[in-house]
Amino acid sequence: MYAYKDAPFAHASTPEWGAGPVRPTWQLVLRFLVTVIVLPVWWLLLVVLAAALIVVAMFAEILTVIPGFERGFERVMDATVGRVAVWPRWTVTWPELRHEGDAAFYRARVDAYLDTWTKRASARRKSGAPSTVRTCEVPLRKYRGVGGGYAVAAATRRGWEPRPSDPAKEIRLEWPVAPAPGAAGSVAGSW
Repeated sequence: MYAYKDAPFAHASTPEWGAGPVRPTWQLVLRFLVTVIVLPVWWLLLVVLAAALIVVAMFAEILTVIPGFERGFERVMDATVGRVAVWPRWTVTWPELRHEGDAAFYRARVDAYLDTWTKRASARRKSGAPSTVRTCEVPLRKYRGVGGGYAVAAATRRGWEPRPSDPAKEIRLEWPVAPAPGAAGSVAGSW
């Protein structure tokens, strides 16, 4: 269920790349109510976790004299922070509740999301250097109504390259790096 750059993404009719089934209204309403009640508590816990990690990091700074401690601590911090989602998969927002099954809404949502990330990735910094934004993950909640096939097709039209992805969770994309003029591998530098 992983897709690679060379894979044909025109198979949007396959279950994993096509639009998800329309969820029943009662289920969406129930999830929306749980979201309204539980999500603020979730965010409060994230703030507490962040504060606790900062306190632990301050005390761990003292232990950096131990060889290898800093590298191991950084791995633990990355693993902890990397698994925490600001918008968990079980949440249902008001627009998702109102527009379930509306493919035009989800197409516009994917296009707006990709336009924002494309603008960030293609922008130049003040120094003239290229942007540091090189990767983008399109979460399932953005393309659920149109499928991962549409998200990949829309991204490739904007210049993104697909990376190995699980369409049941997210679509991963990478902005191509253009070689610098005169760099090894470019036409000007090879003559």
